[in-house]
Amino acid sequence: MHNRLDPEYLAAARQQSVRQALAEDLGQAPGSGPLDPQRDLTAMLVPAGRLATATIITREATLVCGQAWVEEVFRQLRQTGNGLEVALQWRCREGESVDADSLLCELSGPARLLLTGERTALNFLQTLSGTANAARAFVAPLAGSRCQLLDTRKTLPGLRAAQKYAVRVGGGSNHRIGLFDAFLIKENHIAACGGIAEAVNAARRLAPKVPVEVEVESFEELEQALSAGADIIMLDEFADADLPRAVSLTAGRAKLEVSGSVSAERLKTIAAAGVDFISAGAITKHVKAVDLSMRVQL
Repeated sequence: MHNRLDPEYLAAARQQSVRQALAEDLGQAPGSGPLDPQRDLTAMLVPAGRLATATIITREATLVCGQAWVEEVFRQLRQTGNGLEVALQWRCREGESVDADSLLCELSGPARLLLTGERTALNFLQTLSGTANAARAFVAPLAGSRCQLLDTRKTLPGLRAAQKYAVRVGGGSNHRIGLFDAFLIKENHIAACGGIAEAVNAARRLAPKVPVEVEVESFEELEQALSAGADIIMLDEFADADLPRAVSLTAGRAKLEVSGSVSAERLKTIAAAGVDFISAGAITKHVKAVDLSMRVQL
């Protein structure tokens, strides 16, 4: 849409989310120092130095997403463990569609680290693959139209960047990343500023180069947003029958986004009206994790 997920931002977010997930499993509070894999009581039953191999398979057909997060899990464990490395060999590509029972990855290295990282690695891979699957399912009905699917900020806490990345893997596009990279003026902002025109004018003064989007709930508000010069207008909870009229009234003066109660069944109808974007919180908040399994061989 009007921004992209910066690679450096994504890498930093990935490192932070993996660190937090591992610390949670190991019972380490934020800021408590380096990760300590020896806090994994059950893994400590395995003799130190024992090597093992492992395989990750999927029990269902899926779009594979999240390989870098799996790699980051074992990278961080290696750094804080005994220095021995877990080697990963992927048997599929990121973004590849695979069948049920497919082998996704082969791993080898210290048995303790494989056991400690197993659940964290699978949690990321199953959640991000599930997100990519959901995005792909919403993108498919839009084929042949110029309408783009957008995500929202309705993401799982701590996984904003990861899920927005997964949406892209599934063929969708990113709305604003957070509260910092674009204006989205909603009902409460409008009321606090004294009106749509006042809110848009304030946004232009505050950050002239930043895109300004206004959420509207009626044709009257649509006219006000157009007169105020909004770059993008979000049609919130507009009926399907009203969308062609909204497109006609806008006449290209702003981009139009449809949001609210967006279901898979409505997608073709919405796109056919001629809007530019459809945003759907369901692709990130109603995620069905993919059924994966990791088997360790000692």
